[in-house]
Amino acid sequence: MSTPSPERHRPRPSASASGGDVTSAGGAGLGAGLWSRNFSLFFAARTVAKLGDLMLPVALAAGLVREGGGAGAVGAAMASFTASFAGLVIFGGVFADRFDTRRLMIGSDLVRVVTQTITALLFITGHVALWGICLIGVINGVCAAMFQPGVASTVPLIARDVQAANAAVRTAESGMAVLGPATAGVLVGLTSAGGVFAVHAGTYLVSALCLVALRLPPGPRPPAVPGGERTAFRADLAEGWREFVARPWMWGVIVIWMVFMGAAWGPSVPLAATEIITEHGERVYGLINSGLGVGMVMGGLLALRIRPVRPLRAGAVALFGFALQPAAIGASLPVAMITGASVVAGAALAFWGVMWATSVQTQVPGAVLNRIHAYEVAGSLVMLPVGQALAGPAAGLFGAQQVLLAGGVVSLAVCGALLSVPAIRRLRRVDAPPDAGGGVAKDPSRDGAWDRPCDERLADS
Repeated sequence: MSTPSPERHRPRPSASASGGDVTSAGGAGLGAGLWSRNFSLFFAARTVAKLGDLMLPVALAAGLVREGGGAGAVGAAMASFTASFAGLVIFGGVFADRFDTRRLMIGSDLVRVVTQTITALLFITGHVALWGICLIGVINGVCAAMFQPGVASTVPLIARDVQAANAAVRTAESGMAVLGPATAGVLVGLTSAGGVFAVHAGTYLVSALCLVALRLPPGPRPPAVPGGERTAFRADLAEGWREFVARPWMWGVIVIWMVFMGAAWGPSVPLAATEIITEHGERVYGLINSGLGVGMVMGGLLALRIRPVRPLRAGAVALFGFALQPAAIGASLPVAMITGASVVAGAALAFWGVMWATSVQTQVPGAVLNRIHAYEVAGSLVMLPVGQALAGPAAGLFGAQQVLLAGGVVSLAVCGALLSVPAIRRLRRVDAPPDAGGGVAKDPSRDGAWDRPCDERLADS
């Protein structure tokens, strides 16, 4: 049995000790030198693909509701994708560690160009069957499972400052969360849901072309067995699991996140869609989702400026703001108040997301990062399809508003649970001062140890 890899290999920049726990990067140095050719291409790929992804919920909900479906149909369609993705992403992590990650991502994008084109034709011609939409969702989930692990390992290869890179990508993706739902609402009104799916197919094509143009340095690979051959697939899978469970802060977050996905986020997405579309129409639903996107932009910009010494603690505190969105919809507040709650919820989710992604990408050695990322993604999403699929039955038993209000309460409890676990609460950023008394985290873009080509930094590991 192999021993867990060490938590870090990169040198830690020094930092001045001022006793603080959260500091601002404060200046233009943050993200300096970030915009290399590789990062710009990756940034474009993720931004354009995210535009399509965030148009999808509006198109899917509006299209199925117009075809006579309700919360159950929308939930089943969303769950088909999520269940496939969550169930297979751990295998995608092993494939990404064993094969060319970039090619795996490109292939996944190209398959989704085909599936979303087919979906567009189904909605345009009126030949929509729920089983067909769910089957396409399963295929898309498989593609996403092959694609997603490579995202985590690509960022450290193309960016010197991992937090700045994550924050920049998250901010751009959040901007698409403003543009995507609003554009989808307009397109649905002018054309049909099929028009949105056609645009979605085009975004995957653009993503694939950007990834084709990437030129990545060689990343760390899984060690070979004596004799020069690679370890068996199952051995790689088992090693990834051992590395995952060896980090209490990681699996602790995932266990808590399973509750959040199953009882809060999972039911709230289809229920919010059907409640708002039924009561106010597709354009209002697009507006409210755009409010979520505005908040995510704000959260991403905040993550560009703030470098908490204990990132997961700061992220968990920010995450309390998410509870406002399901509570506002469940309480049938005016549209303006729901939109405002969505802004706060978006900011909370984005800030937490940057803190979490940066922690994973900087605390885990590159040779096992794809597999560990796959395990944490699978664990965090495994309960999402359950929550989505049960949204309709739960709404039938208790009422949609009551389920949404309960989701707000669960969200608050999840934040409290994250803060109650010492391994999560006390995890320090990698460039924080080593003393236990706190301190100011230094901007790594200003330290010579980080100001080197990514292939030289990878050699350290």
